[in-house]
Amino acid sequence: MANLINYAHKYHRNLIETFIENSYIAPFMVSDVDWLDAKTFHFTQMSVSGYQDHAVGGGWNRGNVIQTDHPYTLEHDRNVEFLMDKREVDESNQTGTIQNVSNQFMITRATPEMDAYFFSKVASEAAALPGRNSANALASYTVDNVVPRLKTVIASVRRYRNKGIVIYLAPEIFDLLSMAEDFQRNIEVTVLVDGGRGIETRISSMDGVQLIEVVETDRFYTGFDFTNGFEPATGSFKINMLAATPVSTKFVPKIESIYFFAPGTHTEGDGYLYQNRAFWDTFVLPNGKDGEIDSIFVDRDTVAV
Repeated sequence: MANLINYAHKYHRNLIETFIENSYIAPFMVSDVDWLDAKTFHFTQMSVSGYQDHAVGGGWNRGNVIQTDHPYTLEHDRNVEFLMDKREVDESNQTGTIQNVSNQFMITRATPEMDAYFFSKVASEAAALPGRNSANALASYTVDNVVPRLKTVIASVRRYRNKGIVIYLAPEIFDLLSMAEDFQRNIEVTVLVDGGRGIETRISSMDGVQLIEVVETDRFYTGFDFTNGFEPATGSFKINMLAATPVSTKFVPKIESIYFFAPGTHTEGDGYLYQNRAFWDTFVLPNGKDGEIDSIFVDRDTVAV
């Protein structure tokens, strides 16, 4: 008997929808990239020189066009399997079906880990760049200083203000922002995906930049231990604010393989065998002007885990 289902080598549409409906980082997902080999894709950066003074005696000033290829290699390769005994399936009124198990795993385990990895990867990139990071004790934020500090983050990425910049905020900071007198914007409780499905959270805007509250704070740290699922790594910090834009920050999935074997089609026991493998990563690309990374910023807490 063949597998009941096999989504191999690429993300199936249903899996993409499940991810989008339960993730904070759906706008950053890129599922169609130009692969160089099994786990590497490339981004070609182009830069050109500017005008030079024109001479009335004739002639043209020759400029330069420089194209640089940047390969990016995926590293986050994960898998898990579950065996559901025939009795468990029969006695649970068939809740242990491929669709139920897959959806439950994607919603409660896979998608939260994708968010956590994305946030920590972008935060780590920003922490390594001069002028792209700051550290403020979360307890030091007040109603009076939350807006000035937020404006500092916005100023660091202002050139991308009209290019989809998103700033993710810890709930405590969003609470203070909602009470700040000099914050004159509407705050809405909404879902991040149209149609009434998705994460329900508070969103707002300031100076043309979208602000999103990260309610699930277990995903919002500078580093994670991925030994078994994910949990904040020792020495990591809570993230206060994180800025990024889909123009230059990409969540790139390569593989989402799901296999489901009926009893008698495998040798692992008398039950239904579910297997899931995910292979993806997050990358921050340089700008096309001077090759610098200038589209991200992180402000973190000062108390380590």
